Amino acid sequence: MNDYDPLRDYLKKQKLPEFVLSFEAIEDIIGAALPRAAHRASWWETLRSPQEKMPQREACLDGGYIATRLADGRSVRFKRIKAGK
Repeated sequence: MNDYDPLRDYLKKQKLPEFVLSFEAIEDIIGAALPRAAHRASWWETLRSPQEKMPQREACLDGGYIATRLADGRSVRFKRIKAGK
Protein backbone atom coordinates (compact mmCIF):
# COMPACT_ATOMS: atom_id res chain seq x y z
CA MET A 1 0.00 0.00 0.00
CA ASN A 2 1.18 3.48 -0.89
CA ASP A 3 1.17 6.11 1.86
CA TYR A 4 -0.81 8.35 -0.50
CA ASP A 5 -3.57 5.84 -1.32
CA PRO A 6 -5.97 7.66 1.06
CA LEU A 7 -5.36 10.88 -0.90
CA ARG A 8 -6.03 9.05 -4.18
CA ASP A 9 -9.26 7.63 -2.76
CA TYR A 10 -10.30 11.08 -1.48
CA LEU A 11 -9.66 12.65 -4.90
CA LYS A 12 -11.64 9.93 -6.70
CA LYS A 13 -14.72 10.94 -4.66
CA GLN A 14 -14.48 14.64 -5.52
CA LYS A 15 -16.86 16.20 -8.04
CA LEU A 16 -15.35 19.69 -8.31
CA PRO A 17 -13.25 20.57 -11.37
CA GLU A 18 -10.81 22.42 -9.10
CA PHE A 19 -10.32 22.93 -5.37
CA VAL A 20 -7.63 23.75 -2.81
CA LEU A 21 -6.53 21.77 0.24
CA SER A 22 -4.18 23.00 2.95
CA PHE A 23 -1.22 20.85 3.91
CA GLU A 24 -3.03 20.23 7.22
CA ALA A 25 -6.08 18.90 5.38
CA ILE A 26 -3.89 16.63 3.24
CA GLU A 27 -2.14 15.35 6.37
CA ASP A 28 -5.53 14.59 7.91
CA ILE A 29 -6.50 12.66 4.77
CA ILE A 30 -3.31 10.58 4.65
CA GLY A 31 -3.07 10.23 8.43
CA ALA A 32 0.55 11.35 8.51
CA ALA A 33 2.74 14.41 8.24
CA LEU A 34 3.87 15.47 4.78
CA PRO A 35 7.64 15.42 4.31
CA ARG A 36 9.58 18.69 4.25
CA ALA A 37 9.99 18.20 0.49
CA ALA A 38 6.23 18.81 0.10
CA HIS A 39 6.89 22.50 0.66
CA ARG A 40 8.75 22.63 -2.67
CA ALA A 41 6.55 23.20 -5.70
CA SER A 42 8.53 20.63 -7.68
CA TRP A 43 7.45 17.85 -5.28
CA TRP A 44 3.89 18.23 -6.56
CA GLU A 45 4.56 19.01 -10.24
CA THR A 46 3.24 16.34 -12.54
CA LEU A 47 5.29 17.29 -15.58
CA ARG A 48 8.65 17.53 -13.85
CA SER A 49 10.73 14.36 -14.29
CA PRO A 50 7.76 12.21 -15.35
CA GLN A 51 10.04 9.16 -15.57
CA GLU A 52 10.71 9.51 -11.84
CA LYS A 53 8.01 7.68 -9.92
CA MET A 54 6.77 9.85 -7.10
CA PRO A 55 4.04 8.22 -4.97
CA GLN A 56 2.26 11.50 -4.17
CA ARG A 57 2.08 12.45 -7.85
CA GLU A 58 0.90 8.98 -8.84
CA ALA A 59 -1.85 9.17 -6.20
CA CYS A 60 -3.05 12.54 -7.53
CA LEU A 61 -3.05 11.36 -11.15
CA ASP A 62 -4.75 8.08 -10.23
CA GLY A 63 -7.32 10.15 -8.37
CA GLY A 64 -7.96 12.14 -11.55
CA TYR A 65 -6.27 15.40 -10.57
CA ILE A 66 -3.13 17.40 -11.23
CA ALA A 67 -1.70 18.99 -8.08
CA THR A 68 0.06 22.35 -7.92
CA ARG A 69 1.50 23.85 -4.75
CA LEU A 70 0.25 27.39 -4.29
CA ALA A 71 2.45 30.43 -3.71
CA ASP A 72 1.49 30.53 -0.02
CA GLY A 73 3.60 27.39 0.40
CA ARG A 74 0.95 25.81 2.64
CA SER A 75 -1.72 24.57 0.26
CA VAL A 76 -2.23 22.68 -2.97
CA ARG A 77 -4.63 23.25 -5.87
CA PHE A 78 -6.12 20.11 -7.37
CA LYS A 79 -7.37 20.46 -10.93
CA ARG A 80 -9.33 17.67 -12.59
CA ILE A 81 -7.62 16.02 -15.54
CA LYS A 82 -9.74 16.43 -18.64
CA ALA A 83 -11.14 13.20 -20.05
CA GLY A 84 -9.36 11.93 -23.10
CA LYS A 85 -5.91 13.16 -22.05
